[in-house]
Amino acid sequence: MKSTLQRLLGIVEVRMAGLVVLLMVILSLSSPYFLTVSNLFNLMDQSVVIGIVAIGMTFVILSGGIDLSVGSIVGLAGIILGLSLREFPVPVAISIAVFGGAAIGCVSGVLIAMFGLAPFVVTLGMMAICRSLAFVLSGQKSISDIPDSMSSLVYTNVAGIPMNVVILLALYTLAWLYLNRTRGGRSIYAVGSNQTAARIAGLRVTYYTILPYVISGALSAVAVTLIAAQIRSLDPLAGNLMELDAIAAVVIGGASLAGGRGSIIGTLFGVLIMVMIRNGMNLLGVSPFWQGSAIGSIIIVAVLAERLMTARGRS
Repeated sequence: MKSTLQRLLGIVEVRMAGLVVLLMVILSLSSPYFLTVSNLFNLMDQSVVIGIVAIGMTFVILSGGIDLSVGSIVGLAGIILGLSLREFPVPVAISIAVFGGAAIGCVSGVLIAMFGLAPFVVTLGMMAICRSLAFVLSGQKSISDIPDSMSSLVYTNVAGIPMNVVILLALYTLAWLYLNRTRGGRSIYAVGSNQTAARIAGLRVTYYTILPYVISGALSAVAVTLIAAQIRSLDPLAGNLMELDAIAAVVIGGASLAGGRGSIIGTLFGVLIMVMIRNGMNLLGVSPFWQGSAIGSIIIVAVLAERLMTARGRS
């Protein structure tokens, strides 16, 4: 019979939490600035945008897909938001941007679910289209006339916690409730595990294949809304390569790229690990030219260790 410790180590979220704590200890010993209040708030702030995009990526990967277009959707949705703010009140403009992101995701989902196209190919094509449209609609220029009222989405505090962090935690809570407490969430897991079996079981496979891409697109628009609120500018290059960070965070968090396995809590830990690694290297003065190599190596080692521990737990 396995001991309690072995059972706990068999839970992906527990292992990820342990890794987060270990990283915090190592970085706090390496730099006296890591555990300062200002840096901890900086860590929370850096986690928001990639954390929100990673929620949508989690839904997509759980369903057995992949979304390479999220970074470009961030850029295009940002330009849609900036142009809409010139004509409409802030809530309406944000709604238009979120609807636009969801619509882009829906197009990808329909092509994948109803026409049988490969997710990699569809979202790669959508990535190019969205980035191109972002430049065309913006006239190759940043949009900087962002209303002052939008800053409340970031700089208002709730019980001492910045509003953008509150939004992040609220979205993770809603995502966790949906994936773990609703039939829809269980259906996404089932579709990702085995589409044929899910269809035989009477699940709406087409719907639950499209839905994750809609969620991913909408959340990409939410993410760029918070970017706009913070830096008061929108650039057609916003979100460049963000899809790589989002995928890495989800995979580090224990999700399987084959679909059907993973959790939203694991993704949150994956985001924290990614952000802490980058923050720690900045504090330690690691050259930006070496940071990519270091982060890539850590990602590969973390994923390899996770797979080995998962295989050992099954044996």
